[in-house]
Amino acid sequence: MRWKGFVMIKIRLPMKWKEKTKIGYALCAGFLIMACSPKLKTSLVPGISSQILDYNAEVYVYTAKDVLPKNLQKIGQTSITSSSFTQKCTTENLLEKAKEEARVLGANVLHISKLASPNFWVPCHRLEVALYRGANERISEQYKVLKEHPNPLADKVYALLHVYRFDSPYGLLNYDLKLGDSILCRVKNNFKTTLKITKEGLNSLSAKTETEMILPFEVVFGKEYYLRCSVKMGAFVGRPMIEFAPNEIGAIEFEAFKAK
Repeated sequence: MRWKGFVMIKIRLPMKWKEKTKIGYALCAGFLIMACSPKLKTSLVPGISSQILDYNAEVYVYTAKDVLPKNLQKIGQTSITSSSFTQKCTTENLLEKAKEEARVLGANVLHISKLASPNFWVPCHRLEVALYRGANERISEQYKVLKEHPNPLADKVYALLHVYRFDSPYGLLNYDLKLGDSILCRVKNNFKTTLKITKEGLNSLSAKTETEMILPFEVVFGKEYYLRCSVKMGAFVGRPMIEFAPNEIGAIEFEAFKAK
């Protein structure tokens, strides 16, 4: 069949080739799914049996510096890593995965022993937690007191802004972080700092390289804020990214992150 000067040729593949092609596609899809799934490794204390909890049972997360409640039973430990192909390697996602594993084994408490931050070679968080059993109403009350302790900044006439940026391949690209028209700091690669904000009310944070990103920021004295900074691929040199992390997650990341 001729069509405007071009020859259209229809090739019929043998049935065996078609089947092999389908199998190849299936294997590639399976590989991508596995590559995008966090890798979980759990070891149990000898003699411990699993006790499945409800899918929505409360699991309490303690950081390395927190003091654990008394009379808990350690049942094992879990490590979670992700490949560089996955987008599901944030602290939030890894903690949710750890909670799912804890519920399957009957653990009510996660104690973070290690949270490795992304770096140039590994662009994902890696998480290690100890699993404990025995959470009850008393522990729930203790946890609430621990996490909702009186705010030490309550009577201060400033807020604290914790700024951090993990190591990444865009390490040579730095940028100024501004509050309104004022420069707060120079955001470098593998960097963290804590700043006092003394201007209360609605304002904005901004960062600019080849493009500018603006983030609304309502400052309330006596509060703490955690700002994740990064650089994403751009048309020429890269574009800045700034976002507020939930306070619980931001506090965990900021504490664990060992900036240079």
